[in-house]
Amino acid sequence: MSKKHIGQKILHFPLTKIIIGFIIVAGIVGLGQFLIQKIFGLISIDKDLKNLTGGIIVAILAIISYSFLFKFYEKREITEFSKSSMLKYLTVGIGLGVILQSLTILVIYLKDGYSIISINPVLFIIPPLTMAFTSAIFEEILLRGIIFRITEEKLGSYLALIISAVLFGAMHLANPNSSLTVGAGLAVQAGLLLGAAYIYSRNLWFPIAIHFAWNFTQSAIFGANVSGNAISKTLINSKIEGAEWFTGGEFGPEGSIQATLFCLIATIILLILSHREGKFIKPYWRQNNEPLKK
Repeated sequence: MSKKHIGQKILHFPLTKIIIGFIIVAGIVGLGQFLIQKIFGLISIDKDLKNLTGGIIVAILAIISYSFLFKFYEKREITEFSKSSMLKYLTVGIGLGVILQSLTILVIYLKDGYSIISINPVLFIIPPLTMAFTSAIFEEILLRGIIFRITEEKLGSYLALIISAVLFGAMHLANPNSSLTVGAGLAVQAGLLLGAAYIYSRNLWFPIAIHFAWNFTQSAIFGANVSGNAISKTLINSKIEGAEWFTGGEFGPEGSIQATLFCLIATIILLILSHREGKFIKPYWRQNNEPLKK
């Protein structure tokens, strides 16, 4: 076996692809953030507008760096950001995210745990809007676009779903007010649900839209903490109180039991639909030459 052949095998080994993907995408995004902060430091404009503009630029950098890297690296068309299905999956994903978060808050409200203190000007949604779409795009590219997709190619959909979900939950253990219970809940809510959304749609628009709508509705609209972090400005100032099992405590509604249950139901539905449409990928030791159904 030639050195060139060995080098190619190493270069295209799944773990190598994941590491290179993380380094390049995260590196370009990090460099972009640094340069944006330096440039915006010389411009006298509103802080929220600066952050929003910077967030849009960073999101574009993440999509472009991912698309160019894997188009060159894997020598293929980047269907994960297909324009033909973008509007459909963005619309459905946003609707699903809003519904799931609203149901979560509804349970808190019905148990007298949610109350509105005041309503702020509409422009107060800018900070949570910036947070929601930048985190949704960046995290979905890393978790679903790189880790899940590349792992799925070799280990199949089921194992990739479990691995990426566990990693997503573990990533949030370092967040303020987190715990093992919260991490397990997030592994189901976001890890499994967003992975299932990718399997069903075979693009990143669907999980990005769900992720964005969940965070935005939770913070901007309902004024709740997101993953242990409080947002400085929200449309509604609210008060959430009660037992942690249904409020999520200081971590936010994501830490509640109903959030996990609602997202699990949505996950099961998406997985059933994906199975019926033949969208699961088998592990490499069971793969045959049958093409994946679209």
